[in-house]
This record gives sequence, C-alpha cells and structure tokens, in this order.
Amino acid sequence: MPPDAIEQVIAGLGAFAGLATLAYALLRMFRSLHQPSGREELGARFALRPPVLLVATILFVGVGALLWRPLPIQPQSWLRVVMLSVGAPLFFGGLALYLWGMRSLAQMFGPSSGFGVRLHAEHRLITTGPYAHIRHPMYLAVISIAIGSLFLYHTWTSLGFAIIMFGLALRARREESVLAQEFGSEWEAYASQVPPWLPRLPWRKEGGA
Repeated sequence: MPPDAIEQVIAGLGAFAGLATLAYALLRMFRSLHQPSGREELGARFALRPPVLLVATILFVGVGALLWRPLPIQPQSWLRVVMLSVGAPLFFGGLALYLWGMRSLAQMFGPSSGFGVRLHAEHRLITTGPYAHIRHPMYLAVISIAIGSLFLYHTWTSLGFAIIMFGLALRARREESVLAQEFGSEWEAYASQVPPWLPRLPWRKEGGA
C-alpha cells in the first residue's frame, strides 16, 4: 500500500476513534453531574454547572472545527513517515490509556475544570488500573493524544490543542491539593509510592528507589 494511502487510513481511523472517545467521555461527564457533590472549590460551583459546561463544550468543539485547517508546512516524504510512526502510537496509545483510566475511575469519573476541583460525595481514592502506576494517567493520555494529533494531522486545531494541554500539569497540582485535604494520610501514602507522570522503572523498584 502506498505511503499516502496508509496515512489516509490511519488518519481516518484516528478521526473515528477520537470522536467516538470524545462523545463517550462527554456522555459520562454529563451523567456524572447528577451525582451529589462532595468537597468542591468555589470556581467549580460555577464552571461545572450543566449549562456552563454545555456552553463550554460547544465552544470548544466549534472552535476546533473552525480551526481544522492545515498548517502552512509541507514536510518531505521521509519526515511524514517519521511523524506518522511517532504520532500514531502516541494518539492511539493515549486513547487506550484514557479509556482505561475512565474505566478504572468508574463512578468517580467526572468533569474537571481549571477554575476549581469537585469531588463526588463519598469519593473514593482510586489506586487500581493505571492509577497503580502513575497518579495522572488520564491527563497524561490527553497530552499524548494532543501531541499525536499534531503529528498525524498537523492542523491549527491540533497545534493549539497540543499547546494548551500542557496546562494540565497545573491542574493536576491543584487536584492533588484537594485530594490531600480529602484523604489525608491515605493520599500521602499513595503519593509516596506512585509517581505523578511516568511509572518507575522495574529495576528502580527492586532497588527501593
């Protein structure tokens, strides 16, 4: 199969998988809003209200659609192969990690906002699935998807997505602060054993580092 055809097939599969994952995540997010809220920061009370979240979602998708235009670059054939070889694993691997994380969170899954953190009533600290290896697998997944999307599609949307998604590192720190307040020693024990972004290497575990 010619390289151009392979690129088109992978891009098409990626578009289908990405949109399906987005739709499923949004469905789960809006369904989670019916659960009673527990610890909640002031900003989350406004940003995570259903009407506000709906408008924000429509704006996010709409702007993404408007900016889905190719970047003014024409990479050579060898560079396109490299970008495809790097972008596809990042994109599809990120989708798989995101879905794994969502499944592990189960009823604890819900929308998040840079304006504040909200926990569910009777919130439980999830330490299984990908959360047994890193503390922020879903945030890492979104960053991986964003970078992979840039390599696969090289559009203005994917470029902007890749840039703003690094702000998740700040959101993760804010979320950890709320979790530490909510779970105290349980969180401290978990955070001391599980790194935030990248899993510990096996030989480092054996060495006790």
